[in-house]
Amino acid sequence: MVGWAAISEMFGRNAGTEELEAFYPIRPECVADIPKTRFRPRAGKTLSARRWHAAFSEDGHLDIAKVLRRIQRGGIHPSIKGVVWEFLLGCFDPNSSFEDRNQLRQQRRERYGMWKTECQNMVPIIGSGTFITTPIITDDGQPIEVEGSQVASAVSDKKVAQWMLSLHQIGLDVVRTDRALTFYENETNQAKLWDVLAIYSWVDDDISYVQGMNDICSPMIILFENEADAFWCFERAMRRLRENFRCNTTSIGVQSQLGLLSQVIKTVDPKLHQHLEDLDGGEYLFAFRMLMVLFRREFSFVDALYLWEVMWAMEYNPHIFSLYEMPNATVDSDTAQTLDQKLLKQYGKFERKNVQNGNNEKNTALAIFLVASVLETKNKRILKEAKGLDDVVTILGDITGNLDAKKACKEALKIHNKYLRSKAKNP
Repeated sequence: MVGWAAISEMFGRNAGTEELEAFYPIRPECVADIPKTRFRPRAGKTLSARRWHAAFSEDGHLDIAKVLRRIQRGGIHPSIKGVVWEFLLGCFDPNSSFEDRNQLRQQRRERYGMWKTECQNMVPIIGSGTFITTPIITDDGQPIEVEGSQVASAVSDKKVAQWMLSLHQIGLDVVRTDRALTFYENETNQAKLWDVLAIYSWVDDDISYVQGMNDICSPMIILFENEADAFWCFERAMRRLRENFRCNTTSIGVQSQLGLLSQVIKTVDPKLHQHLEDLDGGEYLFAFRMLMVLFRREFSFVDALYLWEVMWAMEYNPHIFSLYEMPNATVDSDTAQTLDQKLLKQYGKFERKNVQNGNNEKNTALAIFLVASVLETKNKRILKEAKGLDDVVTILGDITGNLDAKKACKEALKIHNKYLRSKAKNP
């Protein structure tokens, strides 16, 4: 753990890559192969531990508006990322007290423990510090002998069988996850990621596990020492993203966001949209990966985390906790007329614009406008050089390691404003 004196020193010296690597060390042999990191914690802009603690009242109520402003300006210092993410993702209500949150955290840890025990009773290797990468049952439910994970008898229950069949695939994906990070050289840490994904897969039996969830979950495993806390942070992130992972034989969940991306480009850059249509790219499937795993491949690990937290701060809705905890309760949707300035400040920049403009389109995520901003930066090259979809993919591939997350967010907000203005003129 990095000490507070070291953290203060980092801020004083405008922390460079070497300081950030104290939090997320890279394996020496991988340094040359990963995208360049651009994010630096900056005094006066980045949310620091001191500013974070100062944002709480004596009993624990959080001034979320103050926190959002700071995050949108300069992200979150690595030393407090996890605890801040819990608020951004709706794990906790800013209007709750320290005592309220401690009770809720304990309840959630107990609930996770019950689910984990339930899974261990079926597959004993869960929670053992190791994991599997080969199947433990056949497609028809017959046990396959795997060291450390004996399935006692044939499995006839469809839910149990489907879950067991996914476990080795989760293991194979875990092995491939963030391999450049020293953290995952330790099999215990890999097993922790596998455990969380395996248990999530059991709990969410509607969508279960889909490749790419490992990329979303990995940072939570690194940020949270307590496995249950990591699980709940991941579960809240998946509330935003899970529909993207819904797949069947005829469609993929992310298609609704790709459809909105198509509308956005058609609105703000009809010439580019028409060119993509002419290349049979009107469904924008080349943007599939960016939306599925939130730009994990396009940025370094540090920059991806910075991008996520800025996005989540910009998308923040003060009702998020209530919407997640009480999904069947009636939560009034705010309109510009019913909001005073104090409440408006509790929204992130992006969500505030949606509320002020009465935009209640489903699947309106900032990530869509980020992809649009990337397309706009490559507009000239795509129009001039792209003779087919492979060319579009190649051109977009060049952004890896060359994209500035802060600038991309700024451009995304501009495109969002332009889109909303156009919608207002042509409803």
